[in-house]
Amino acid sequence: MINQQKYFLGVDGGGSKCRVLLTNELGEALGEGISGPANPNQGLDQAINSILSATEQALKQADLPSHCIDKIHAGVGLAGVNLPKYRRMLEQWDHPFAQMHITTDLEIACLGAHDGEDGAVIISGTGSVGMVCNKGTQHAFGGYGFSVGDQGSGAWIGHQAVIQCLLALDGLRPRSELVDKLLSFTQCADTQQLAEKMANLPPSAYARLAPLVIAQAESQKDAIALDILMSAADYINQLSRKLLSFHPPRLAMIGGLAEPIRSWLAEDVKPHIQEAIHSPEVGAILYIKQKSVISENV
Repeated sequence: MINQQKYFLGVDGGGSKCRVLLTNELGEALGEGISGPANPNQGLDQAINSILSATEQALKQADLPSHCIDKIHAGVGLAGVNLPKYRRMLEQWDHPFAQMHITTDLEIACLGAHDGEDGAVIISGTGSVGMVCNKGTQHAFGGYGFSVGDQGSGAWIGHQAVIQCLLALDGLRPRSELVDKLLSFTQCADTQQLAEKMANLPPSAYARLAPLVIAQAESQKDAIALDILMSAADYINQLSRKLLSFHPPRLAMIGGLAEPIRSWLAEDVKPHIQEAIHSPEVGAILYIKQKSVISENV
């Protein structure tokens, strides 16, 4: 009977999107879902709505009724909850699940990337952050949020593009083709329009500019785009070397920017980066199963 079933949900929520995976007790995939941003740093209501929307999609794909949400044991890994304020906000949510445990998107990424074993991971997407888990210890670096960190991320690249293009339009640095590409993409005619349109936007809006910068750097050898990409790669190089100093068995890099930026990394870093074994959603399911076992044994 459906009411006797137990389901596991892995939630991976970042600054641009939220992905979920629904499985049964045997670990068989039943359904998936994808929705909008789920970083509580960008809005608690938005994060909750994204989690619920993606979960509803997964239930529908699994041909399960909505009320089965109360049979779900959810492992929720979100960007932003490394900061205690936002973690507390999520923990106070009167969620509809049978059980929910919250951790960072970084921890579930590390669990998934190395199938629950030791290793290190870098998330390079809308934001950027790194973690190493080795011999019972964890160390995380970065992940402080767009306003004070996230160097080398999609949002950072897009933000830098706006800054550098404004400087070029003011004649304070040499102009490149990226300036015209950016104006066209944003449908702006001058500095005032660009500054007005891009001011105070969420990280996901800046991250949408990153592919434009990467394309210009790769195909046109655009001076402004090249400067930005080299600076982004330099940060990821530094982060990689820091993680490798803990001698993890494996280092993986995931996220929307992971593949595009990989070719820009230093030669001493590239050979160490391996493919993730599983997705972060699978890592979130590994996480909730660990927590469920602990709860049962207490």
